Amino acid sequence: MGKTMKAGKPESSGLAIGLNKGFIVTRREMAPKPSHMKGRNSKRNMLVKEVIREVVGYAPYERRMLELIKIGSASTFKRSLKLAKRRLGTH
Repeated sequence: MGKTMKAGKPESSGLAIGLNKGFIVTRREMAPKPSHMKGRNSKRNMLVKEVIREVVGYAPYERRMLELIKIGSASTFKRSLKLAKRRLGTH
């Protein structure tokens, strides 16, 4: 899941009316916000998650989904997605 940067505002026209209204100023580059780092995986974080997954294992519904996907037919894949949707609210 990546965050996309949204396009900046267009240059101001210097007029008081219109879509690009406003005083003309020079735009300065802002430093990235710390909140944009949220959700990014670090090496340490990935290692911790890997160790926990190795020790704890999968939840029963996750094991069932993996089993359905391993069968390989389209209907079982669809059924595994339905199972995920039921359990998680989305897939």
